[in-house]
This record gives sequence, C-alpha cells and structure tokens, in this order.
Amino acid sequence: MAQNSGKKSTKEKKEKIFHPQSRKAGQLVRTQLRKSKLAELAKERSKKHGSQVNLYNFFYHALPTEGGPLSLEELHYIIRDVWLPRHDSELEAERSSRRKGRPKSVREQKLEESKRREAEEYRTGIEVVDLTDPPNVELFRRWDQKEAAFIQQLRFVRISSATPGLVVVSRLGKHPSLVQERNCDNNDRDQAMETDDVPILLEPQSRFAPTITPMDGAV
Repeated sequence: MAQNSGKKSTKEKKEKIFHPQSRKAGQLVRTQLRKSKLAELAKERSKKHGSQVNLYNFFYHALPTEGGPLSLEELHYIIRDVWLPRHDSELEAERSSRRKGRPKSVREQKLEESKRREAEEYRTGIEVVDLTDPPNVELFRRWDQKEAAFIQQLRFVRISSATPGLVVVSRLGKHPSLVQERNCDNNDRDQAMETDDVPILLEPQSRFAPTITPMDGAV
C-alpha cells in the first residue's frame, strides 16, 4: 500500500496582498469607490423615480373620470388647494402630539421642509404634465400608473403662483401621436397663411391706386 507523502497534489492559491502605497492598491481603492458611488446614484435614481411616480399618480387621479382637459385656472386650483396642502393634517397631528417645550420630531421637520420647498417651487415655476392640452390628456389617461418612462413622452408646462396667467411649454412631448399632431398643426397653419395671401395677389392694381403715392418726376 502506497504511503501518503503528506504533500498536496495541488498548491493552494495564495491571496495577493498589495502594499497600501502601491499603484495596484490605489486602483483597487478607486474601483471600490466608483462602485459605491454608482450604487448610491442608483439608489437616488430609484428614490427620485418613486417620487415622480407619486406626483404623476396624483395628477392622474386629479383628472375627472370623464370629460376633456382642464382649464388653466383648474390646474392652478389642483396644485394650490389640493397638492400643496396634502400633508397639512399629518403636520397638524405631529404638532399637536408634541409636548410643550419639546423639540420637533424628525417627521415634523421633514413635512415642514417639504411644504416650504414645494411652495417655493410653485412660486418660481413648477413643471407639470399639461392637463390643458386635449391630445396630451388623452394620452395621459392611457398610463398604467407605474411606468415613469411613458410620462416622459408627454407634453409638460411650467406654471407659477407669481404669474398665474403665464404658461411656458417646457417639453413639447416626444410621443409619436403628439409629434404627428404638431406636424399637422404646422401644415394647417402654413396652408392658412398661403390662402390668406392669395386674394391679395389676385386683386387688380387699381384697388391700391388711392394709396399709391407717385414718385418725384413720375407722370
């Protein structure tokens, strides 16, 4: 019977150890930092995505179940009297439950900060889905209330409490149906301009005689 030599048939792979000041160690540190940064960015994107979906869901349910688009005044009303004060009851409950002399809870501070930030955003100009445009509203009603990418194809406007009568189109909308609608509107407008010019070109010159001033020396 063969004796066991006690030696392993394969050598164990030794773990590589780099000097802290070596180039390789620096590369490993930078790689790890980059991975951590990407993970943090992904987390922030996910949080932002969820926040946007909540905002879009609010406006989705703010639309009447039947009927067409909203007026600009109605859109302001939804933001001013429904969206901004939506946490007021919870904020009041937090204040009422706090004993006199005690500091504000973390939740109360977050609610107050959110309320201030959103009110300032509305004052300077908040970007929302354009609920005053019929084709855009029709598209918005088809949303599954989950996919934020679909919303990014819609038309957006910016409105503010400082100038409630002013509407700025911030995004025209990338959805094919909206692009087609714009192209049709442009073609109709061009045709209308050409049609308006035709009667003037066909008018006899005598029509303009009373308004023509002879040049000096002309007979």
